[in-house]
Amino acid sequence: MKITFLGSGAWGTALAYALSKKEDVDILMYGRSEKEIEDINLNHRNSRYFDDVILPNAIKGTTDPDVALKGRDVLVLSVPSKAIPDIVTLISKHCDNSPLLINVIKGFDPLTGEGITSLIKGSLGKDGLVSGIVSLVGPSFAYDVIHDDLTAVCAVSESKENAVFVQKLFSSDCFRVYVQEDVVGAEIGAGMKNIIAIASGIMEGLGYKDNTRAALITRGLAEITRFGLARGAKEETFLGLTGVGDLMLTCSSYRSRNYSLGLEIGKENDAVNVLLRNEKTVEGVIAAKTIYATSKKIGVDTPIVDAVYHVLYEGAKPSDEVRKLMLRQLKAE
Repeated sequence: MKITFLGSGAWGTALAYALSKKEDVDILMYGRSEKEIEDINLNHRNSRYFDDVILPNAIKGTTDPDVALKGRDVLVLSVPSKAIPDIVTLISKHCDNSPLLINVIKGFDPLTGEGITSLIKGSLGKDGLVSGIVSLVGPSFAYDVIHDDLTAVCAVSESKENAVFVQKLFSSDCFRVYVQEDVVGAEIGAGMKNIIAIASGIMEGLGYKDNTRAALITRGLAEITRFGLARGAKEETFLGLTGVGDLMLTCSSYRSRNYSLGLEIGKENDAVNVLLRNEKTVEGVIAAKTIYATSKKIGVDTPIVDAVYHVLYEGAKPSDEVRKLMLRQLKAE
């Protein structure tokens, strides 16, 4: 089976490594960095992200979109969400046989507030450029996956057949995949948890401890669920891997870019300079703007998202926003 990973970053590399354990797979990683692709082909490493890992010979790299996209059975979309338009253009131009698309990006369409799957489907699904779309999401850090830490995620699709295919494709003795059909709920959980993770990091940076994190995660889950139900998601989705599972992981680890960014903001009690220094893609920053606008449009109360938005985009002091959250009108849980 011919599989191309569109993106040579940490997550794509980790998933390619997980998949390389299977027999009869031809794995290509497409990237724009000549240095990274050369490292993969000549040294069997992606040293920028994992300098201690030797990649199997089954993984090869290319910077040529024709090589990456023509005649492939499966495409794995593993680029930052802001790069989706460019990748869609590449697929439209070079793809020739309607492969299955596996999306591992977490985020939202900034224009519509819908999940990434809807954005991709609108761009590629109409013309039959891909045969179907499955999202692979759940509580997982690239570093842990590539070091064979036991991991469980979900293959999410409106097509159960496609989801089962991805489940069987990726599942191994250390990477377990469950099937799920609530695309809307899974994408909301996977995307909104990044905003709550920024808040969690801010709280630690401000000096708050375990009680605070527990309260934040719990109320964050309530907020995600409330927003999800308003968008047509199923409540039980938020009690699973793509809901509370993903939320707990991202809100509690320094490996999370969202948590780490929040931590720095909390320490400085200000976001302006931290955001100016930041050179990494932090999906929660983009998501906060989208979900803030969408929640106002559909009339859903999202106080934690609002607070993060005010800190990131309006120059509010984190300590002031925390106080406002604690002094909101009292109510039943």
